[in-house]
Parts: sequence; C-alpha cells; structure tokens
Amino acid sequence: MLEVDQLLAIVLPRRCALCGDPCAARCLCPGCEADLPWLGPACPGCGAPLAAGAAGPCGRCGRRRLPATRVWAALSYEYPVDRLVTAAKFHGQLHAARTLGELLALHVDRARPGAPPDLLVPVPLHRRRLGQRGYNQAVEIARPLAALTGAELAPALCERTRATPEQSGLSAAARRRNLRGAFAARGRCDGARVAIVDDVVTTGSTAAALARALRAAGAADVEVWAAARTL
Repeated sequence: MLEVDQLLAIVLPRRCALCGDPCAARCLCPGCEADLPWLGPACPGCGAPLAAGAAGPCGRCGRRRLPATRVWAALSYEYPVDRLVTAAKFHGQLHAARTLGELLALHVDRARPGAPPDLLVPVPLHRRRLGQRGYNQAVEIARPLAALTGAELAPALCERTRATPEQSGLSAAARRRNLRGAFAARGRCDGARVAIVDDVVTTGSTAAALARALRAAGAADVEVWAAARTL
C-alpha cells in the first residue's frame, strides 16, 4: 500500500525550490542541485574550505581550542544559497528552510562517516525575536534533518538567555563578546552526541557559545551542522 507521502507526490508532485520544475520527492531538480556551490574538503574546526590535499585544521583553528569537535557546512553562502537563507530567515518562507535542511542532510550523508548524533539542537532565538518572527528558521531547517537522519530533534534543550544584537557587521572579537553567556541548557544531556543546527556559519562564535552550554550540560560530543558557510 502506498504511504501518504507517496500518494501526495503522485497527486501533487513537488517543484524545484529554485526553478519551479517538477522534481518528484526532492527539494531541487537534478540540474539546480548540481549547480549549487557545494563545499568540498573543509577545516574540521570551522568548516572553512581547504586547499586540495590539505587535511586541516586551518591555521586559525589550529591556534585555539574549540568546544565543537567538527563543523559540517554544506554550501558556500553565495547565489542562490544566500537567497534561500534570506527567504527562510526573514520572509517566512518555510519551504526555503526545509530545502536547506534537505540539502544539509544530503551533504552529511555524503561526507560525514559514522552513525548520526543522538540529538539535533537548533540554535535558539531569544523569546522576543521569536515572538517578532513567529518561527525559528534553525528549527525548520532541523526538521527534515531529523526525519532523514533519525536523530532526535531537541529544540527545547537550550535557550537564549539574552536578546543579543545582530551579529552581522561585527568583528570576530565583537561577535564573541556579544554572545558570551548568551545560551544556557534547560536540562541535562549527559553522554549525548549532539549536533548544533544553524543556517549560516561565519566566524563560528554562535555555535561555539552554544557548544559550551551543551558541554556544561553533559554532552559527550558536539558537532556543528550548518546549511551554509561564508568564505
């Protein structure tokens, strides 16, 4: 017997999020998916691209201890990925967030060895910003990730305790100061392998601050999974 999703795919086939052509059960058609700026070998510490043959970490990450063990970023933050992120983050287009989540799931399936993490923790928004926006784009990105990887989605495990200013436009040092003590765990996650989910990694300050809170709550291992990485 056909499942509900299979029946819907027949009656209402999905269309590519970029060009609008039918694409069966995928978020993008094969042509648009192939044309995306996928990231290749990357620094395990921050997700920055590495030169061919390099093993990493990059010079910047090699000079400091990071609270996350690995950063997995799927795509370069450039056209058309930047349009998808903007649509998901600021314009309420949740289908764009789902597309980013499916693309991230495809990337980690291809590039990341081993079993999935136990928990997926989307970067939380402060309650004031969540009330203004009405949704958290990191949670919407994480939903298809949880469905496709089998990891448990845990959006309530951590909270943002301070309404910090936007990170864009700040230097790396200012970003770290801006996020100091901004996250706290609402429960324990002793021994859990956790992946933080975010839309874009720039300096990694947000993920690092959240990773510290998760480590303090007992996480045995913390990775960062991001749909895109600025270069």
